[in-house]
Amino acid sequence: MAGIGNAIIIGGGIGGPVAAMALQKAGIEATVYEAYDGTAAGVGGALALAPNGRQALAAIGADEAVAAAGRPMRAMVMQSWTGKRLAEFGTPEGLPEQLLIWRSELYRVLYAEAARRGIRIEHGKRLVSLDDSVATFADGSTATGDVLIGADGIRSTVRRAIDPQAPAPRYAGLLGFGARCAPGGLAPTGAKMHMVFGKRAFFGYQIEPDEAGWFANLPHPKPMSAAEARATGAAEWLRRIAEAFRDDRTPAVEMVRRTAPEDLVITGGLEDIPTVPVWHQDHVVLLGDAAHATSPSSGQGASLAIESGVQLARCLRDLPVPAAFAAYERLRRERVERIIKMAERTNSDKAAGPVARVLRDVLMPLAMKYLANPAKYAWQFDHPIDFDAPVAASVRVAA
Repeated sequence: MAGIGNAIIIGGGIGGPVAAMALQKAGIEATVYEAYDGTAAGVGGALALAPNGRQALAAIGADEAVAAAGRPMRAMVMQSWTGKRLAEFGTPEGLPEQLLIWRSELYRVLYAEAARRGIRIEHGKRLVSLDDSVATFADGSTATGDVLIGADGIRSTVRRAIDPQAPAPRYAGLLGFGARCAPGGLAPTGAKMHMVFGKRAFFGYQIEPDEAGWFANLPHPKPMSAAEARATGAAEWLRRIAEAFRDDRTPAVEMVRRTAPEDLVITGGLEDIPTVPVWHQDHVVLLGDAAHATSPSSGQGASLAIESGVQLARCLRDLPVPAAFAAYERLRRERVERIIKMAERTNSDKAAGPVARVLRDVLMPLAMKYLANPAKYAWQFDHPIDFDAPVAASVRVAA
């Protein structure tokens, strides 16, 4: 080990607990400091946990617990609003199945697993200032460690502290919604997620005998925070969503009509940050959305945060600061920014206006031929992490 005895992690969402467990496996004690007074139980919509995310969880012995909380998503079926099937692509052979899991369930499992391993998570610790690796919280308390890890999301306080000129989140032109509804009478999708480029908006759904779930991305000219969008009211949004899909030959309208207003998850504007110039400074480093925020359209946000938590722990185990941070950035930056760029193109297709939509629908079948070839996207999903391998060797291979 490179002489690092303890770490403090700011942010207790997905990346924070994973990084703490990975650091523990690397022989480094970590404490997680979460801004909110309580847990995030029941917060957030559904997400995809990609095979690469599961590979990273397996590297720290946490995959089985997470898999038990998710549902297999064995393929994605791409459709046009006319009902035409454009492509179907599944997980490349030999990789873990992709999972459909609600963010609240993923959070619950990771939180419980970290607690089971003896990792301390303190709540009500909102960061207000940072002096190297000394954190001061709103309640007046402080925490210090050999390193400080900012896993505090797309609007990271840690990121602003180490780089006041850091870019702000970028709005993707879409608002996000999702819900579960009763599946009775709906045609099952057979553990396949259907993705529909609708006439006016984008719709995804998976229908199983005991549960159906959907999400929608609605083009909207101005960004809205989750709080601003919720102020409109769930019933009104359900009306607007149903209206957006009225011409589409899909079960969208029926699924929306079956959704109770209290079950609608309103996430607000989809956002990303194409590149974060500064990932680390002195004894402080960024993780997850604080370093590489991709929009939900990538299907990789949680998985990339998990990967980064595992890789950062390996670097801190084997190398001194700041060499560990440099190696970590070198292992991660190119990969995550490539995925962010891919999601940007998907958002552009989802948010296409009337004229662009016509061109999109003409070209979409050609684009789907690319997706139908697993070899074209295997790089994204097949990303095993050998936790025991020396990091210096990994960095040379990556270079």
